[in-house]
Amino acid sequence: MFRRIVILTGAGISQESGLHTFRDPDGLWSRVRIEDVATPAAFARDAARVHGFYNARRAQLASVHPNAAHVALARLEREFGGDLLVLTQNIDDLHERAGSTKLLHMHGELRRVRCTACGNNPRWDGDTGTDVPCPACGQHALRPDVVWFGEMPLHMEAIEAALAVCDLFVSIGTSGTVYPAAGFVDAARRAQTIELDLAPDPASRFERSIEGFATNTVPHLVDELLHP
Repeated sequence: MFRRIVILTGAGISQESGLHTFRDPDGLWSRVRIEDVATPAAFARDAARVHGFYNARRAQLASVHPNAAHVALARLEREFGGDLLVLTQNIDDLHERAGSTKLLHMHGELRRVRCTACGNNPRWDGDTGTDVPCPACGQHALRPDVVWFGEMPLHMEAIEAALAVCDLFVSIGTSGTVYPAAGFVDAARRAQTIELDLAPDPASRFERSIEGFATNTVPHLVDELLHP
């Protein structure tokens, strides 16, 4: 019986709700350059364009809803008797809308902004821009509260501590090729490890690989964990 579970989710789980992903052949990075919208240098060079890109991503959230995989993970949180932590690489809010509360966004959140002048970090549902003042200090210094290329993922100390003591680590809908998340399976040294993905890597370092759509595989795994 597991007592401490850590679950990592990636773009695959959100894609099944209809959200555009970044790395697929027809994904966002095939239509816009990373260097133009997702680096600190891009923001310094053309903040208006960067705001526009994330405004469009934020607006898209209104047209999508949590899927069966998000709902199943929220159910696991409610019914599991031990410690559970979901780490997500996704910047959408589908986990929260499904009911998850024990959650860390390691790449930030679309529905938050951060003031580079005072550090205020409020929830934000509308558009941002260079002419929008910070509600706390009044400075025109807001930026998307997302982790750009070249920046350090968030909550790494808490993530490393959870991985060190968990007895089950599950990866859902992520390629496992981008660090630091790609190293989580190795950091979970005491844990059984399970990978759920559309196309698991034949050379996967996980002890168990489950192939299929997250909307099918995650509810089945949750049933298995709750009723061993």
